[in-house]
Amino acid sequence: MGDEVKIDSQTFHHRLSTLTSAWKTDKRSNNDALFAGVGSFIVLMGKTEETTSYQKTNSMHYWLLGYEFPATLMVFTPDALWIVTTAKKAKHLEGLKGGKTAIEILSRTKDAEQNAKHFETCLDLIKKSGKKLGVLAKDAPSGPFVEEWKKAFGDASKDIEEVDIAPALSIAALAVKDEAELRNVRDSARASAGIMTEFFVEEMSEVLDEEKKVTHKQLSDKIDRKLDEPKFFQNLKSKLSADFDTQQLDFIYGPVVQSGGTYDLKITAQPDENNLHAGTIIAGLGLRYKSYSSMVARTYLVDPNDAIESNYKLLLSIHEAIIKVAKEGVALKDLYNKAISLIRSSKRPELEKHFVKSVGAGIGLETKDAVLAINAKNNRVMKDGMTLYISTGFADIENPKPQDKKSKTYSLAITDTVRIRKEDCVVFTSGAAADTGSVCFFFKDEEEEPQPKKQTKKDPKVGAVAASNITKTKLRAERTTQVDEGAEARRREHQKELAQKKQREGLSMYSEAVGDENGVTQKKFKKFESYKRDNQFPSKVKDLAVIVDEKASTIVLPIYGRPVPFHIQTVKNASKTDEGDWAFLRINLLSPGQGVGRKDDQPFEDPTAQFVRSFTFRSRDSDRLEAIADQITNLRKAAVRREQEKKELEDVVEQDKLVEVRNRKPNRLDAVYPRPALDGKRVSGEVEIHLNGLRYMDHRGNKIDILFSNVKHLFFQPCTHELIVLIHVHLKNPIMIGKKKAKDVQFYREATDMQFDETGNRKRKHRFGDEEEFEQEQQERRQRAQLDKHFKRFAEDIQVAARDEGWGVDIPFRELGFNGVPNRSNVFMQPTADCLVQLTEPPFTVLTLDEIEVAHLERVQFGLKNFDMVFTFKDFQRPPCHINTIPVESLEPVKEWLDSINIAYSEGPLNLNWSTIMKTITSDPHQFFVDGGWSFLAAESDDDDNADEEDEESAFEMSDEELAAAGDESSEDDSDFDDDASADEGSEVSDEESGGEDWDELERKAKKKDREGGLEDEDKDKGRKKKR
Repeated sequence: MGDEVKIDSQTFHHRLSTLTSAWKTDKRSNNDALFAGVGSFIVLMGKTEETTSYQKTNSMHYWLLGYEFPATLMVFTPDALWIVTTAKKAKHLEGLKGGKTAIEILSRTKDAEQNAKHFETCLDLIKKSGKKLGVLAKDAPSGPFVEEWKKAFGDASKDIEEVDIAPALSIAALAVKDEAELRNVRDSARASAGIMTEFFVEEMSEVLDEEKKVTHKQLSDKIDRKLDEPKFFQNLKSKLSADFDTQQLDFIYGPVVQSGGTYDLKITAQPDENNLHAGTIIAGLGLRYKSYSSMVARTYLVDPNDAIESNYKLLLSIHEAIIKVAKEGVALKDLYNKAISLIRSSKRPELEKHFVKSVGAGIGLETKDAVLAINAKNNRVMKDGMTLYISTGFADIENPKPQDKKSKTYSLAITDTVRIRKEDCVVFTSGAAADTGSVCFFFKDEEEEPQPKKQTKKDPKVGAVAASNITKTKLRAERTTQVDEGAEARRREHQKELAQKKQREGLSMYSEAVGDENGVTQKKFKKFESYKRDNQFPSKVKDLAVIVDEKASTIVLPIYGRPVPFHIQTVKNASKTDEGDWAFLRINLLSPGQGVGRKDDQPFEDPTAQFVRSFTFRSRDSDRLEAIADQITNLRKAAVRREQEKKELEDVVEQDKLVEVRNRKPNRLDAVYPRPALDGKRVSGEVEIHLNGLRYMDHRGNKIDILFSNVKHLFFQPCTHELIVLIHVHLKNPIMIGKKKAKDVQFYREATDMQFDETGNRKRKHRFGDEEEFEQEQQERRQRAQLDKHFKRFAEDIQVAARDEGWGVDIPFRELGFNGVPNRSNVFMQPTADCLVQLTEPPFTVLTLDEIEVAHLERVQFGLKNFDMVFTFKDFQRPPCHINTIPVESLEPVKEWLDSINIAYSEGPLNLNWSTIMKTITSDPHQFFVDGGWSFLAAESDDDDNADEEDEESAFEMSDEELAAAGDESSEDDSDFDDDASADEGSEVSDEESGGEDWDELERKAKKKDREGGLEDEDKDKGRKKKR
């Protein structure tokens, strides 16, 4: 035991009191149902052993003391705790005395007789407490200390009955966890999920994609070594506690990777030396953080057939159903029975024999608490504060369509760590997605041969016209917006899964479980100090006049014969008015309830206190009061300006120093221009790669330093279809460039800066016209390709130099791009692997896809040529990003892109008031997700569609009689029209010469036609109204 051991006395007594209270309550109310009537129980710790799992003995030590105390005996009675340990350990325990429960410490020495007396004291205490002694029967401590106790206890144990106390300790002490314990389990679970999704999935995909030969053991070892990289956990997308310490992180299960037909779904499974097989891959791992454990396991399907995918969807539905049922008051066996009932009622009831015999157990200090095993026989009831791991799976299912020998059988498994609450449970490992869109990988789509097209009979009337040139629509605009119904149905199904996943993640992240702050961060009351001492007042205060002290940002007002200072931040405004011979100076101060809307958010330390709202001073010197009012106004403006500048620069970081390359010439890229430009002037310079960052320098000595640790994304954009080739750096925190802050720094070179000889030379004597122009085009194409190659190689060199930072070069996909207006002008937006960017025209746009919560498409309705897209972010305090005026031709490609990168989207016909929506969300995110979360966006669009359909139907509702009458009338009109038309064709010239019929004659003909159709009576009233 080192000097650094520090036991939390308050936590120790609180937990000990909880245990003894439960013990006494069980004796008094439940007839010793839980503790089985024991009068005392012991926790005996021998020598420490290196093991990944804790026994009850270890767990009790960690739960009470926070440490293991080897060679220690604890004797518990309802009123006291006796501890026998070495003198060195006893020193650390002395501080625990004086609490609600009496603590007695017996120190062992080298005197054997004295040590024997300590054991005799404990045995006398046990005998006085009753004939039943609680012991941890399944624990097997060892060591000399244990042997001594067993010898002493064996001589006096004739009249003592030993009872296994393990179930009672699980329920009364370890199962229900307090706030600190829950936070540790949550951090452990989020770290586990982070390793699974942000490391293992990437490694697995790379191995499969490049067809590498990597064994399960090698892949597991690679995951194991990830604990030695603190930066990995700092950059996890799942939020860990601010004080997260990677030194207290360790594996308790796995990591285990299994594939190729050989699977073991127990937590004792070990990885083998077989190579990773592209089929059904099960990966599982468990971490312990500050002694508290968590587990997560996922099944990844590579090119699965329909049967495997269908069975996985069944397992996922069972898993989600169990999680939905898990809450306070429900028996553990009900979870297992729920799973069995779902299997029996499904289309595959024969899978029941493949289902696991237990779907989880308690987890925390113990990796697996068997007392809380989730099986068909456990009647124990779940309580608020318990943590469980829920593990569902099918073992050794026969594959009806195996792709090779190793695919004949397969297993499926899903494991999550959850926290039980009163109404529902929180999934701590929700960061590791389990939906089919996240676990299914398809690598063979591109390799498959296209299916032969069916031969269609040619129409002899078509002749030599190609069948592909005959389209369904006549208008080009309609062709570009045709909807693939199959793709739309697939997207709709996938979006439904994504929406459900978002809802679950929202409820988990913004739960009331572990003390997350759901509300908006309130503005803090700021205190301003004008003067610390009286001698700092201006000398003119003796005159008892209004003084404006610009140095201290204060105005000093004479009040009842005393100079009283008011900081300028407390002043709202000042004004001067004239009435007769007198001039009046009015100074208004800030006070609660003055403003309206945004002006009323000024915080006050005590809004219920009495406030002075204004002062008015009178003087005959009008010019002086005018000058004072101007001084106060200018001072107020300066203070506001300083506050705005301070707020604008508060996220700017002071970077560490750049470590330059000394022993060699740094890799550099010359003749590039920076954006934003230094001093607003366009001057070329060169970029150099140093040990920990980049440095740009021009011939005037101006520098821009960018550290690799501050880089969030690095982009290379070629000059294809562009005028420039560029390398773009998107930063985590802004830096100062000149006098302005910048979060995006770009180095570019113009691709069109080329010179041609247009005056004539020797070549022009032999080449004319098209030949020379063709050669120039070829030369420009070669120069562009060389420029792209040069910049791309430099970007890759930056990636190599910053290989420890975890980011790489990202290149925009121009074929997925679309036009839109993210700021002021219409630009071309291009997706990359990790972002959506616009890097050509400032201001630049860089949206990190992992930070996006949902996307909403606005103004999507028939007849409009454009629509808008709004991205909301996972950080609800961040304002949504709008990309407006996207051509409707890009609607389907945009939907397909959003769906392919697993971003949930919705669409609606109107623009929404996002400022109001985000205020509602940030005020109470938990209630927002309880009320359905983002489903209101989809519901609104559905309502609008339904309303439109109803309007269309009501507009065309006609009875059968009206329909028949309308048909007769239309046929008569058509025949009349045809006759008139044929007559008009023959008399076209004569009609023009003779002139048309006058209005009176036309009206008589119309009345005659109305009488013939029987409509004259119905139109009389309308005719009278028109005449009036």
